[in-house]
Amino acid sequence: MSESLHVTRNGSILEITLDRPKANAIDAKTSFEMGEVFLAFRDDPELRVAIITGAGERFFSAGWDLKAAAEGEAPDADFGPGGFAGLTELFDLDKPVIAAVNGYAFGGGFELALGADMIVCADNASFALPEAKLGIVPDSGGMLRLPKLLPPAIVNEMMMTGRRMDAEEALRWGIVNRVVSNAELMDSARELAAQIAQSAPLAVAALKEVVRTTSEMTVEEGYRYTRSGVLKHYPAVLHSEDALEGPAAFAEKRDPVWAGK
Repeated sequence: MSESLHVTRNGSILEITLDRPKANAIDAKTSFEMGEVFLAFRDDPELRVAIITGAGERFFSAGWDLKAAAEGEAPDADFGPGGFAGLTELFDLDKPVIAAVNGYAFGGGFELALGADMIVCADNASFALPEAKLGIVPDSGGMLRLPKLLPPAIVNEMMMTGRRMDAEEALRWGIVNRVVSNAELMDSARELAAQIAQSAPLAVAALKEVVRTTSEMTVEEGYRYTRSGVLKHYPAVLHSEDALEGPAAFAEKRDPVWAGK
């Protein structure tokens, strides 16, 4: 494994730590490596949830490595499978990812966090999209995902001025799930991951699939789409062994044993 990534399996939970001093910035090589890790996570039936974090207590990630940019790496370079940071364009990932944001999440670092399903952040974390001040735009998902989460005026201010949003403001807007001390960050992320892992894996996959594919539809359109038979996980979960196991475990007052099928 690359010196820039530390990958640890903790049962069904995969922990990925980006470690590129001083700011955990991501160049194309590192992005390729992250993509390979996320693809392996996607394809491993034993893994249920991933946590992505940064080494240290100052930077989650400063985003695109501007040193690499200065040396000729283009903004539209090939960043590998899954797009920038291996996650921002991994649209067929139907397993949840938690971003444990341990400090500054700027530019592509913020976009990486937005590409996750949930965000737990330290109270010293802050978020920004400063690309316009560098002559570029946040095109690794920032200008597409952030408008789905915030009012237009706030989005425009953040993208056009690069102003920072601190952890408490991010919590008020619903961008992050939890704000904790830096010392509690990984424990909180692991607790959340463990709670997710208690749910049936096929049900979680179906939830991700339905939310992803129907987010731009009306409720009526969403009903028709989910019942059309075109989805993979949603029809499967309705007739799965786990759909029988859940009620049986409840009736028998025991923990369910999920088969994932």
